[in-house]
Amino acid sequence: MDPIAQILNMLFTVEAFLLIFVLVLLKSSVKFVPQNRAWLIERFGKYQSTKEAGLNFIVPFVDRIAADRSLKEQAQDVPSQSAITKDNISLIVDGVLYFRVLDPYKATYGVDDYVFAVTQLSQTTMRSELGKMELDKTFEERDLLNTNIVAAINQAAEPWGIQVLRYEIKDIVPPQSVMEAMEAQMKAERVKRAQILESEGDRQANINVAEGKKQAQVLAAEAEKAEQILRAEGEAKAIIAVAEAQADALRKVGEAADTEQGQKAIQLDLATKAIAAKEAIARESSVVLLPDNGTDASSMVAQAMSIINTLNTKQKG
Repeated sequence: MDPIAQILNMLFTVEAFLLIFVLVLLKSSVKFVPQNRAWLIERFGKYQSTKEAGLNFIVPFVDRIAADRSLKEQAQDVPSQSAITKDNISLIVDGVLYFRVLDPYKATYGVDDYVFAVTQLSQTTMRSELGKMELDKTFEERDLLNTNIVAAINQAAEPWGIQVLRYEIKDIVPPQSVMEAMEAQMKAERVKRAQILESEGDRQANINVAEGKKQAQVLAAEAEKAEQILRAEGEAKAIIAVAEAQADALRKVGEAADTEQGQKAIQLDLATKAIAAKEAIARESSVVLLPDNGTDASSMVAQAMSIINTLNTKQKG
């Protein structure tokens, strides 16, 4: 074989090897970190840097990716566990923990397994917080319980570079005997509210009836008062009308008596009334005493006429 050809073949082989070596170096040194992730780089086994999302370069065969941490919010199920309340009631509680990595360096070198550590911490914190509350409060103040658990976990997990965003209790299961007692209590409370509402209804109905009777009595009294006023006014008007009629009649009688014909009429009327009076006395009594004067009626008329003349003389004077 021609020596020149051998040399060319060797050069070609070396160039191909160098090209492949360069490509391998480039591939090993160029790293594309995904969004919301962080890569921790170690050089000779020691932490060197943290590579964030985008294009990054490392030293091939010297640097290595020690950890790949997600910066997204993560949800971790907290297994069911037993907890005892302040009033010594045993509960079975589980929940969901929402957290994210704030510092990838601390999450990698501050704790061996941050997910396991924060889960265990949430369990112990939840038992501790439930031990501070009575059974009724665990149902009524669940939001406050969640807030206290989050605050306690964040304080303890700060060296790990973990931030707990939310903790939600999924289920709180008391013992069967406690559940039966709670159901009986709720039933009694419902019966109590029903009785209270019924009594309030009866009370309001009685008040309405009493108010109705009161208003009816007031209206009846006002109507009777108005009727009495109208009756009195009518009677007063009738008395006035009768008095005016009598006065008018007397005035006309007086005017008529002032004449000669009127005086004769008065004499006749007086004589007639005197005779009628004697007849009535005679009918009422079996014994009738007659006056000595047989012309008693005429004398009575004469006396009456004398009185009338005297009155007329005084009026003219």
